[in-house]
Amino acid sequence: HGRSICIERGMDYRNFRSRVTVSGYEHVAPQIERMKRGGANVLWPGQCSLYATSAGTTGPIKAVPVTTEMRQHFRRAEIASMLFYTARVGSSTVFQGRHLTLGASTALRHIASARPFAANETTLGGIRAVALPSWVGRHLSEPSDDIARLTDWAAKLEQIAASCEQLDVTLLGGIPNWMLNLVEAIREHGTRNGRPRDLAAIWPHLECLVHSGVPLGPFQDELRQAFGSNARFHEVYCAAEGFIAAQDAEATAGLRLMANVGLFFEFIALRDFADTGRLAWGEKAVPLEQVRSGIDYVILLTTPAGLCRYILGDIVRFVSTEPHRLMYVGRTDLQLNAFGEHVIEKDLTDVLVTVCNRHRWTIKNFHVAPMFDNSLTGQTRGRHEWWVELRPGTTETPTGPLLAAELDRELLARSPDYPARRSGSSLEAPLVRLVMPGLFKHWMRSKDRWGADHKMPRCRGDRLIADELMAIACFTD
Repeated sequence: HGRSICIERGMDYRNFRSRVTVSGYEHVAPQIERMKRGGANVLWPGQCSLYATSAGTTGPIKAVPVTTEMRQHFRRAEIASMLFYTARVGSSTVFQGRHLTLGASTALRHIASARPFAANETTLGGIRAVALPSWVGRHLSEPSDDIARLTDWAAKLEQIAASCEQLDVTLLGGIPNWMLNLVEAIREHGTRNGRPRDLAAIWPHLECLVHSGVPLGPFQDELRQAFGSNARFHEVYCAAEGFIAAQDAEATAGLRLMANVGLFFEFIALRDFADTGRLAWGEKAVPLEQVRSGIDYVILLTTPAGLCRYILGDIVRFVSTEPHRLMYVGRTDLQLNAFGEHVIEKDLTDVLVTVCNRHRWTIKNFHVAPMFDNSLTGQTRGRHEWWVELRPGTTETPTGPLLAAELDRELLARSPDYPARRSGSSLEAPLVRLVMPGLFKHWMRSKDRWGADHKMPRCRGDRLIADELMAIACFTD
């Protein structure tokens, strides 16, 4: 594959940048299919029998090769991440207990469509299933292998609640909203069995909450209330294609880029990515040493699994360049720009958290989509439609118009392009639909996305999800 895309041993970055075309998953998928069928020396030297699956938040589930070198990358990155944590807090006591991780099923599945290897071992699985050494499961990691392999999310939570309540858990990791699912399962289990419902009493030495996948903001207060003030948050940023960054300082300082664990990074400014096509992206990309703080970039990865100048699909913003620390701000496929407003996931999350914190409302889930008006002039006009589910039981009753007005004011103050569109004729004031409890759970279940590593898309540039929510919703304006 390297020879086919003009890579030569010892070539410098200038030639690499000019010769190698930027690619997305759709461009390498045919080669990955060849590898899954036993093809050797396709994207990487030799054969590859293990593949990690993505969550499929923005499209079809991807199967990403996990070579021996990629497993080494993930192990080194996980070790570095925990080193960051222990150095930051000045203690290694987190290793004196068990580490409980919530994730997708770790069961390896044979790829039915692939021609079997000699040992019939061509398999799909999650990162944990293919990356962790065996001693971790025996001495450190929870849940046990038989529970980790379960595919039923509710059954997995119930068994974790039953099996781990007597363990000395010092670290809990997962997507924040799914950690709250575990909180509910543990409390229900304790209620049925006459045991404490206070999680601080169940796991008195729990000190580290490792979170990833979605912004912490909407769930931070609930997690803090559930686990107590002694639990520290530790953010990591990883994908099926690679481990990108981890927290090494206070949360406001961003995440330290994993620049020395086997990945090669390049970055395309988001505006260049939006304004040009794939053939021009290669020349627009810059190496790590040329990035600047405060600019939104699309990540390109070159990995030891044969992905070369690969569009990860994530948007990041550097907080500092010495050292390189960044924050995740959204996905290239998940942003609002139907009216030229350029609003990304981070903007939407931040303004909703700000408004809800002001009124002490608790966010359970949300989604934002464009809502188009019929225009006799042929111009694209409309507004943002917010679908918001809040937890019940607040002292101040939320209403759609109140929430809409405050969200509008916050976006006017924070988003650079939103004010210009709102002051013109294309973008009107937003509409907020407050939905009944369970709407998002119902939608995610209908898409087989309930639990594990699945994430609710916070926004889309079309109405695909919004129209499906409309079909099943009961809401109040």
